[in-house]
Amino acid sequence: MRALIQRVASASVMVDGGTVGEIGPGLLVLVCAMRGDGEAQSEWLAGKIARLRIFRDKDGRMNRSVLDTGGAALVVSQFTLAAETKGNRPGFSTAAAPEDGKRLYEHFSAQLRGLGISVENGVFGAEMQVALVNDGPVTIWLDSEAR
Repeated sequence: MRALIQRVASASVMVDGGTVGEIGPGLLVLVCAMRGDGEAQSEWLAGKIARLRIFRDKDGRMNRSVLDTGGAALVVSQFTLAAETKGNRPGFSTAAAPEDGKRLYEHFSAQLRGLGISVENGVFGAEMQVALVNDGPVTIWLDSEAR
């Protein structure tokens, strides 16, 4: 699985003009299941994100995790993280099939919740508008294949 995470002061996601998820301080997590991924990749990624120390401590150093801060996560599915950009038109054949992607997206969100993180979600497969206020900015790319 792949994820692009951003440390945020706030973030929200809208579908059809209505807000479906919204958080204050925490992480915006754009996530994509890749072909061949399973629950092991989902669980690794959730654990890595939950424990990644990218929030400031009292000395201003990035030394605290979202778990340490009590922050939330806004999780949004984004199959375009699987983009193959060899040509000028991206291809997405390495993304998981929609039914597998949805199952792993839901499993990933459940894993974060199980670790004690408050999770809001976008709508899998929907056209969404995502708004965020970056904090830092801090943006990190994670890929379970590189673990």
